[in-house]
Formats: sequence, C-alpha cells, structure tokens
Amino acid sequence: MADAKKTDAKKTNAFVEFFKRLGKFFRDCKGEVKKIVWPTPKQCFKNMAVVFATILILGICIFALDTVFMKLLGLVMNVAG
Repeated sequence: MADAKKTDAKKTNAFVEFFKRLGKFFRDCKGEVKKIVWPTPKQCFKNMAVVFATILILGICIFALDTVFMKLLGLVMNVAG
C-alpha cells in the first residue's frame, strides 16, 4: 500500500510536465541568444566585400574555362565535320 502512494506521488500530469519542459527550453534559448556576439556594421561590410570579391573571381574563372572549352569544342567539331 505504501508503494502505491509513492508511485501516485511521483506521477505528475503529462501536460504539466510538457509545459515545464517547454518553459525550460525557452529559458535556455533566451540564455543562449544572450551569449551571441553580433558583428559590428564595419565587420559586416568588410565580410560582404570579401564575399563579393570571391564571387567575382570565381565568376571570371568559370567564364574563362567556359570560353576555352567552347573554343576547343568548336575546333573538334570543325575537324570532325
């Protein structure tokens, strides 16, 4: 009989337990967001310049390779034809 009372005391409502865990989750999320170190506007513009320069360089390389391969394909097609 004493064991039955202990198990009843340990059992909690599933909804109550769910909302306790949900509340803890959001409190933990709030704590983690406070730890974030946001970049300054100067850092953002510097990073943006690096990204744009990288895109430009890669675009030029892809354009050059495409042009070379098209010229080679044209030579092969003229020889075969």
